[in-house]
Amino acid sequence: MNTWTKLAGANRDRMSSITGKWKGMARLSLTSSVDSILLGIPRQVLSVSMEPKYQCQQCKEVLRKPFQAQCGHRFCVSCFKQLTSSPSSCSDPPSPILLLLLLRHLLPLSNICGRGCHHHMLFLCCGPIPCEACRAEGIFEVDLSMLNFCEAFPDNAARREIDSLPAKCPNEGCSWTGTLKDYEVQHEGRCEFERVKCEACQMFILLTDKDRHNERECEARTLNCKYCKVSFSFKDIKAHDEICQKFPIQCKDCGKKKIPREKFPEHSKSCAKSKSACQFSEIGCRAVVDNGKQHEHEQTSITEHLRLMLAVLSSVRLHSDGPGEWQEDSGLGLYRGPEDAAPPGVHAAAHNVAGGPSVQQKMTALENIVCVLNREVERTALRLEALTRQHQLDQEKIENLSNKVRQLERTLTMRDLQLAESEQALRELQFCTYDGVFVWKISDFSRRRQDALAGRSPAMFSPAFYSSKYGYKMCLRLYLNGDGTGRGTHLSLFFVVMRGKYDALLKWPFSQKVTLMLLDQNNREHIIDAFRPDISSTSFQRPISEMNIASGCPLFCPLAKLAGKSSYLRDDTIFIKAIVDLTGL
Repeated sequence: MNTWTKLAGANRDRMSSITGKWKGMARLSLTSSVDSILLGIPRQVLSVSMEPKYQCQQCKEVLRKPFQAQCGHRFCVSCFKQLTSSPSSCSDPPSPILLLLLLRHLLPLSNICGRGCHHHMLFLCCGPIPCEACRAEGIFEVDLSMLNFCEAFPDNAARREIDSLPAKCPNEGCSWTGTLKDYEVQHEGRCEFERVKCEACQMFILLTDKDRHNERECEARTLNCKYCKVSFSFKDIKAHDEICQKFPIQCKDCGKKKIPREKFPEHSKSCAKSKSACQFSEIGCRAVVDNGKQHEHEQTSITEHLRLMLAVLSSVRLHSDGPGEWQEDSGLGLYRGPEDAAPPGVHAAAHNVAGGPSVQQKMTALENIVCVLNREVERTALRLEALTRQHQLDQEKIENLSNKVRQLERTLTMRDLQLAESEQALRELQFCTYDGVFVWKISDFSRRRQDALAGRSPAMFSPAFYSSKYGYKMCLRLYLNGDGTGRGTHLSLFFVVMRGKYDALLKWPFSQKVTLMLLDQNNREHIIDAFRPDISSTSFQRPISEMNIASGCPLFCPLAKLAGKSSYLRDDTIFIKAIVDLTGL
């Protein structure tokens, strides 16, 4: 018993020492390197030929985050992890003594192999494997040529050399170039010319087209039926539309759309435009009418239905009493000529009736039906007369209401005109002056000028102003892109004499001096132009229309003075001032 205790203690010490050594080595490795899951970088990425020292011994591509084994060979971190983490590659099986100690609960399961693996099966532990590169080169040594993750380390020197190698994008059509580090960080997995395989249809497509391919083009994509919400492949969705119970169908009779297929039979029975045979078809009526007009047909064909009914009764009496030219029905003499012969269906119905055991009872029943139908005809005639009178009254009411609506529309139109005149008068009162001096503020200058350049609004009129309360009515007309000789180079400003309410009291022609100004908003140098009216011109005679022809300055202000930081244009606004000399008035 003492021997087993000593062995257990020695093995426990040995395991603790190995575990501590492994943990210390693990702390030396870089987290980013260990976490990498990508294989080597394709050698086509290099712009130069690849040197052997930059090649992974496992995947044979350019090293990605290289790890160096104790034998000196380099591997990609992911390749090295795959080599050393395979459960079947463990070369350090537990000894019989360790098995015994395990069974006696002297050692935890995690100490079965010296690397502290946490596998739950006794012989599935990780361990070192031989380096195949050492064997291929003939330099295999048992102590140094075993690949063990605990003994390897990140080769940062090699990584810096590889990161600085010149690289290019291997994808056809891409012109990207740079270093291998730039390729990994900036371009790999992001190239719009990279081709990836579609998981559904296995086709190779551009990375940038992946979303569009998955949503619209992939023949193997899965779609939900937009009517019943069941999932189908793209190839089967059209066939499903032919049997989907929620698929919308249009009724050919009434034109109604979006009727679910499962409810279409019910609609066909109730559709007003769907045709069906008259319910009197069993006694010879051959009419096929819309469902919605069945009642109308019965009302308009009462006489025909009665004739068919009498034919049935007559046929029954013929079979019971023998043939004859004259037949009586309910005390009424009824002569039937050859052209009034009953339809074949009537004879068949009559034959069926006559073949019964109680012909007289059936005849009596049919006579009662005829009486009921006669009374129904009378009631229908009275109802039709009442409806006709009501229709006439309704037409008179509709005509009266239509007259009232037309009268209200005319009144509303007049009110709209009055409102427009009132708004115009209000605007004139808001902006007009009565002393011959008027300042016109023009905002949104840039937009208005663009409209003038495009020809949408070449000219604009100012609000009206007056020389006095009962004096001349005037306004200004401005061309933001010039007019006549100033088109495209100058602002053109004109003075307009308008027709006023008190023109009969004024002196004509208009002869007062007019001064036009573009105000400098720094109050330094205004642009001024003044003129005296040509009394022989029609522009200054008494107006006979709303306004006379404009007269003024086509070269009022060069447009260049409004460019840049102009003192005449601030906050996209200019001010124009007009002064009418009132001397002599």
